[in-house]
Amino acid sequence: MPNNLEINAGELSPALWAYLGDALHELGTRKYLLAVKKYGTTGALHREAVRLVKAESQARLVQLLAEEFTEEEKGILRRGRNYKTGHIPVHTDPVTYRHSTAWEGLLGYLYLTGKEERVEDLLGKALKALEENIT
Repeated sequence: MPNNLEINAGELSPALWAYLGDALHELGTRKYLLAVKKYGTTGALHREAVRLVKAESQARLVQLLAEEFTEEEKGILRRGRNYKTGHIPVHTDPVTYRHSTAWEGLLGYLYLTGKEERVEDLLGKALKALEENIT
């Protein structure tokens, strides 16, 4: 990835943070599955990835990791949750969608502000929490 791109996270909307955060969550999940699960087929990997990245799972993370977030991160989550996108997918309810967007927004914001280690830390805790708390 080019590292000469300057992006000021403060000038972007929470929806744009979530746009990037969605990709970060997906990539982190795929890396996790390759390292930990050792599935033999891409089909099996895909099914497991979908289970971990769907909106319901991401929304659950906001609850599961509530004690892990700093005050700044809680503020970012609030901004992401309250941002009006004007679009709610048909496959999920509005509350779930807002919470999953908040999670993605947090990941995107942290990444854009140079806190890649925190992104990795939260993703590791998130995937572990999901494995322990969803079926």
